[in-house]
Amino acid sequence: MAAQKVTEWRKLPISLTELCIETTLRCGQSFRWRKINEQWHCVLKGRLISLKQDPTHLHYKVTWPTCTATPKHEHPQDSEDDTSTLLLNYFALSHSLTTLYAQWSLSDANFARRAPAFTGIRILNQDAWETLISFICSSNNNISRISQMVLKLCTHYGPYIGTVEGEAFHDFPGPEALAGEGVETHLRELGFGYRAKYIAETAGCVAQVYGEKWLLRLRNPGVPALGAATKEAVGGGGAEVKKEEEEKGQKENHIVDSKVDLDDDSPTYKKAHEALLTLPGVGPKVSDCVCLMGLGWGESVPIDTHVWQIAQRDYNFGGKGGAKTKTLNKAMYEAVGDHFRKIWGPQAGWAQSVLFTANLKSFSEQAAGAKKGAVKVEEESQEEMVTSAEAVTKPGKRKGVVVKVEESEEMVATTSAAKSRKRKTVAAEVIPKAEPEANVQTTTTRTLRSSKRIKSQV
Repeated sequence: MAAQKVTEWRKLPISLTELCIETTLRCGQSFRWRKINEQWHCVLKGRLISLKQDPTHLHYKVTWPTCTATPKHEHPQDSEDDTSTLLLNYFALSHSLTTLYAQWSLSDANFARRAPAFTGIRILNQDAWETLISFICSSNNNISRISQMVLKLCTHYGPYIGTVEGEAFHDFPGPEALAGEGVETHLRELGFGYRAKYIAETAGCVAQVYGEKWLLRLRNPGVPALGAATKEAVGGGGAEVKKEEEEKGQKENHIVDSKVDLDDDSPTYKKAHEALLTLPGVGPKVSDCVCLMGLGWGESVPIDTHVWQIAQRDYNFGGKGGAKTKTLNKAMYEAVGDHFRKIWGPQAGWAQSVLFTANLKSFSEQAAGAKKGAVKVEEESQEEMVTSAEAVTKPGKRKGVVVKVEESEEMVATTSAAKSRKRKTVAAEVIPKAEPEANVQTTTTRTLRSSKRIKSQV
């Protein structure tokens, strides 16, 4: 067997505020990156990429597979290695994240309050097929289990590329590999449950009915597909693909057009979203995830349980002080997405990913750190926490207090004992300001030593 080719470390100049791989690669966008010895590793476009980062540069090296293992991926000469271009495309580095954060902070006080601890989060420009199958796996699931499922898909159905510290890395399997006979049964044996049927059926649709290039036709015309050197390489989205299909006489694509209500006009986010809904196992949230992370539609805002909690807690969806619910119907789903698109603009999905990450328990310590280094923000957060704690302690005693059922990440990280002590302090310090005429509540400012005398006077 021929030896693998491993390049030297190379680097791209980029700051941590523009890209933080430690956060971006862990926040539920891609499920194939693995951290080994302080380096991140993943197979992209037939090569094993290793990453590490310092405050000023993103460092990368590439392990190419043996020529005999994957004949279509021959070892390139250094002058032909397009990995730097691939990374620029994958991390969507054409956008200035600092500028976007500034815009979102100006239009949304909640974003401005939470974003300082979560700089450098970018939306990855991933392969659409991989994104589709990965998020079918995400149904009623968590990041850890999704990652395990995606790893099993690659290990059992994807081509082997290389090994790092004894761990094998495979590329993501194509539609044909997952549409084969017996795939559903095998996936059930591997623990995929009901998702096994959706994966096999969707693979069959894409491989045998819609055609491999159908997903490319749904792309944002302004965002090149992963691996495309220029917009012209994919016709700015779908135009070149469609032309090529017509030249080859692939008539089955006319069936696809009628099946998903596509027409001859340029693709749009709404058309792409509706087209994806025709696939087995794809609902509104999965469709939006694919639109955002696999098709380049930045305005797509996936609404899952975390984002729904954020919408209720921080943006008053469901009513002020009203009963919070996990139920999210179609009309409310669209209303939440439209609201975020209105305040965040054409890259609303990018802003959503920042708040989504801040709401994850795995980032609770990082979220708590947002209060450090910004005194004004810290004081505002403490004041909100004080009001919320006292409202829960004495519900209905004061007017104008919104009882917040959903706890913030900072509150989740606090121990119950600390909460108890904080509530006693709150009662002593805040209530007199909120209700100066309330004699009984004002007496709580006295010390415990004189509490019996105060009680007798009352």
